[in-house]
Amino acid sequence: MYRSHLINRRFWLAGAAALALSACSKTEKDEHGHAEGGETAKGPHGGRLLEDGDFSLEVTLFEDGVEPEFRFYPYLKSKPLSPKSVTVTTSLTRLGGQVDSFSFAPEGDFLRGQGVVREPHSFDVAIKATHDGKVSTWTYASYEGRTTLAPDAAVSAGIQTEAAGAAILAERIDMSGRIEITPEGRSEVRAWYPGRIISMNGELGQLVQKGQVLARVESSESLQTYAIPAPISGVIMEKNANVGGVAYDSPLYVIADPNALHAEFFVFPRDAEKIRVGQDVEVRSLDGQTRLTAKVEALLPHADPTTQTLMAHVHLPAGASASFRSGLGVEGSFTVGSQGMPLAVRTEAIQRFRDFQVVFARVGTTYEVRMLKLGRQTPEWTEVLGGLAPGEVYVTKGAFLIRADIEKSGASHDH
Repeated sequence: MYRSHLINRRFWLAGAAALALSACSKTEKDEHGHAEGGETAKGPHGGRLLEDGDFSLEVTLFEDGVEPEFRFYPYLKSKPLSPKSVTVTTSLTRLGGQVDSFSFAPEGDFLRGQGVVREPHSFDVAIKATHDGKVSTWTYASYEGRTTLAPDAAVSAGIQTEAAGAAILAERIDMSGRIEITPEGRSEVRAWYPGRIISMNGELGQLVQKGQVLARVESSESLQTYAIPAPISGVIMEKNANVGGVAYDSPLYVIADPNALHAEFFVFPRDAEKIRVGQDVEVRSLDGQTRLTAKVEALLPHADPTTQTLMAHVHLPAGASASFRSGLGVEGSFTVGSQGMPLAVRTEAIQRFRDFQVVFARVGTTYEVRMLKLGRQTPEWTEVLGGLAPGEVYVTKGAFLIRADIEKSGASHDH
């Protein structure tokens, strides 16, 4: 009976505040040769040697050019024994209680497992062998990519989980653009009749209300003085005249409503056919810190002769002026289609472990690696084609902490 060793360890995280992550990891010397603690007996082929009196069985996990499979070598008094004289069955109990069972068939000088030992190679092993009427049994733990973490430590470290399930994969096109005042949010203040400017009551940057008198002009024809009110509410962006000057064709002021914003995006011809009025667009500041969802309001049919792009206008909702200002550059993701996926995980949850892309499943206070076969991907979701079961709980935030803890413990192997 081989028992796993509990290894207590603590690592500290730098961030907005220091977080202490106290974890406990289980590892056991297995056929891959990685362990902490005492050594186990090895056979001639480098595998774990299980002994019962004169009879012994060497356990190896062979994966050289084939899918991982068990190969057992039997011995009697330390001498190779014909595999045809031995019957073996094996069961692997995985985290969560699932059991994989294997029978074996003789091949050459070993017994070959009838089935692939799927990743991760982390399980409690039970082996039953029969030779010459005698039954031998062994059990031991062989863990990799596994660690345990108390609930309060997980909360302190900011680790979050959710159940894997179906998701909607949104097809997006990314573009660059800029924030501008809408045509309705901009107005030029002009004299109604040519004449001498008697007074000007507005200054640059001043907030004015619709109907507020901004200037008075003496008509050159009637010599009557008339008032010029603000046509819209907004901020004076330009002042182009002074008292005593002549009001004629040029605007006296330019007023803009800072809340009347839209985003203008530059659409390449190859993408133009996919853009439709009403589509959702995620508008982001260039640093990615500010995001909002808006809709396409128009796609102008005329292409810019210099850039060979068309212009898509995206209406920004009320309150956008708190984060976006006219003239600033932005990025946008246009949702041009969507497809359902029966099983997906959040893209941010995926980590690199050995040669695999993985997530970390949680069962109680234990976390364990899950090697994934992946399909389509967006910044938010990634389709899972294999390696994770629907409903299985996995780490969505803080997965890198779990990976770091496992790698620190040495609870992994190299293929």
